[in-house]
Parts: sequence; C-alpha cells; structure tokens
Amino acid sequence: QVQLVESGGGLVQAGGSLRLSCAASGRTFSSYGVGWFRQTPGKEREFVAAISWNGGSTYYTDSVKGRFTISRDNAKNTVYLQMNSLKPEDTSVYYCAAKWSFSSSYATAYAYWGQGTQVTVSS
Repeated sequence: QVQLVESGGGLVQAGGSLRLSCAASGRTFSSYGVGWFRQTPGKEREFVAAISWNGGSTYYTDSVKGRFTISRDNAKNTVYLQMNSLKPEDTSVYYCAAKWSFSSSYATAYAYWGQGTQVTVSS
C-alpha cells in the first residue's frame, strides 16, 4: 500500500513558479514509478509528467516541456514537480499517482492516487 499527499499548490501570476510535492508513505516507494496528472471541471484527467522508479527516465506532455521538471528524492519518499513560466491554461487540480516499477502516461495504469492540490494561474 502507498499513500500519497500532494502539497504546494496555490495562486500565482502568469509567468510565476510553483513547486508541487508528492509525499508518499511506504518503505518500497523507491520501487514505484510516479506520474503527475491534472484535471479541470468537465475535462478528462490529463497526463503532465512521469518519472521512473529510480529517476533515470522522465516524460512530459508537450505543453509543459521546457517549463516543468519532475524529480524525486527516494530518501525522502517525495516526488516534486517544479513548474516555471506558468500560464493561465495550467490552472487545474494536480494529482500525483504511483504504480509499481515503470511509470506511464496513462491514468488507468496507476493504482494509487493523492487527493490533489489546486493550482491557479492568474493572467
């Protein structure tokens, strides 16, 4: 079992930055791939970024490439999403998710989800 708790969301002006954190419980978290997804009302959950169990591989959706960076600190059981040059269209609830071993861009592949954190970017 893995429990995930996101933090770091908030209100920021366009062009600003936020760093989201996903803190996990469980001694084997270092064996899990982690993804960040986002969802706005009336829309499907959208893949944002993912990182492999050892941090060796990272993946991003095209709209955030060059602006967002996913990383992890397995000693702290935490995955981060550094978001720079934020745009109003990045406004959403951001969720982290974990799955055994390799990460994925498909939400259905993930077994464990956090409760989400709101990110609002004003223009």
